Amino acid sequence: MLHLGHILEAICDYQATGAEPALSSVVTDSREAQPGALFVALPGAQVDGHDFVQDAFNRGAIGALVARPLPGDYLTIDARPGQAPAPVIRPAQPLCLLVDDPVLAMQTAAQAWRDRFDVKVIGITGSVGKSSTKELAHAVLAQRYRTLKTPGNRNSVLGLPPALFELRPYHQRAILEMGMYTTGEIARLCEIARPTVGVLTIVGPVHLERAGSIENITRAKQELVEALPPDGVAILNKDDARVMGMAGHTQARIFTYGLDHTADLWADNIRSMGLDGLRFTLHHRREALSVRVPLLGRHSVHTALRAAALGLVEQLSWGEIVAGLASSQAQLRLVAVPGPKESIIIDDTYNSSPDSAMAALNLLEDLDGRRIAVLGDMLELGQAEIDSHRLVGRRAADVAHTLIAVGPRARLIAAEAQAVGMPAERVFWVAETPDAIPVLEEVIEPRDVVLIKGSLGMRMDRIVAALGRDG
Repeated sequence: MLHLGHILEAICDYQATGAEPALSSVVTDSREAQPGALFVALPGAQVDGHDFVQDAFNRGAIGALVARPLPGDYLTIDARPGQAPAPVIRPAQPLCLLVDDPVLAMQTAAQAWRDRFDVKVIGITGSVGKSSTKELAHAVLAQRYRTLKTPGNRNSVLGLPPALFELRPYHQRAILEMGMYTTGEIARLCEIARPTVGVLTIVGPVHLERAGSIENITRAKQELVEALPPDGVAILNKDDARVMGMAGHTQARIFTYGLDHTADLWADNIRSMGLDGLRFTLHHRREALSVRVPLLGRHSVHTALRAAALGLVEQLSWGEIVAGLASSQAQLRLVAVPGPKESIIIDDTYNSSPDSAMAALNLLEDLDGRRIAVLGDMLELGQAEIDSHRLVGRRAADVAHTLIAVGPRARLIAAEAQAVGMPAERVFWVAETPDAIPVLEEVIEPRDVVLIKGSLGMRMDRIVAALGRDG
């Protein structure tokens, strides 16, 4: 069990006694603090975690990592390197652990905690598809192994360390998402988590505005395969040239997947059954297996391929792999929900990029009924912003009967759809997400199929919530 002594041992000259208070979790958001939590006060110019220490304590946290003494009646222990605090035995009030850098202290402690366990770590990165791959891969590996997975989208240098504190001795595998905004971040995550298997999805212009170039994004994602040991495995997308370019930058064994028949694991005979999922044939060596999975959209074949490839690498049987792929317990982000007037809402509101938007529109095309596309801004595309929104607009004109574009950047989607021939009376543009709700309520007809998609910052989920309220 994780206790405060483990944290102190990792960050300063402390000798744990085992009598220190047990920790239920490590959190960086005071609103997530529960009884027994350790709160990490993240410094910041606009939002400073030190202002929320008392809120975390009020919610039951028993300790906080802080970078400065706080005003008020707080019991504070100097836990900076070189200090040797006296044994901490169940103090009567919460503790503030004074450190030079709360983020570094959290990461150092997470790395030390991970090193306590003989667990195989699988890292997953890529511009899109990380979370869906993690969920489906977990469903597959859980057929045989006790498997930990990253909760939600905790894939950053701030989000992944708290996930590692969830490791317990019974875990045999850990599947961790690894995200980035710039180079060096995935390398740091690999230092902390020490993955032996790396899964690469695709490389695209997500976070291009921050990363600066697609080459920088590629280099950043490549840090995962560079960190793999010689006895590890890099699972690479044969259909993505940038991903395959990473093959020469790792000591690990290469295992490829894709639609290319030269891949180690490949698929053909792909047939979308709309909301009923997908059928396709998996090929590996001389084996061929017909599979049906409850995933939406042809692009989800790659999600299934990644999960199946990981299953093969981890020595699972085909029976276990197929059972995992068919598992309804894999909670994927793209879901179909009932809407008003017996419509179907395709809720793909978590995030958006050119690749994922095109995949969502391809799914919409596979569905029966009058089709409506509600498409929001795709953020952080940098120099690719104009061309990407226009590309999506052209595809929307091919697929949708009605288009509602949301946000200043999405105005390009609407303009391009009209430019290629979509009638103006079926194209709408609104500046803000809430403004799309009355427009959609006005145009929706019985048994329509409505795709709702946009970048996370657009909060397109509010449209889904409103439709559910009125449905």
